[in-house]
Amino acid sequence: MQNLSPRHVKTEESLRLGVESGWYSTKVSGTFVTGPHATEADCRGKILELNPPPAKRKF
Repeated sequence: MQNLSPRHVKTEESLRLGVESGWYSTKVSGTFVTGPHATEADCRGKILELNPPPAKRKF
């Protein structure tokens, strides 16, 4: 399981990086995994899709 987090890339940085501005899911190392997404909520939804929370164990 990867620890992904949302990150917003603004226009100035997007020009420097050669990517579109928007929300990206990133690894701890800063590597982009998915994106760009229109909103932070869309980005977080994709993160949950890729890394669903662990299922609760029933005893």
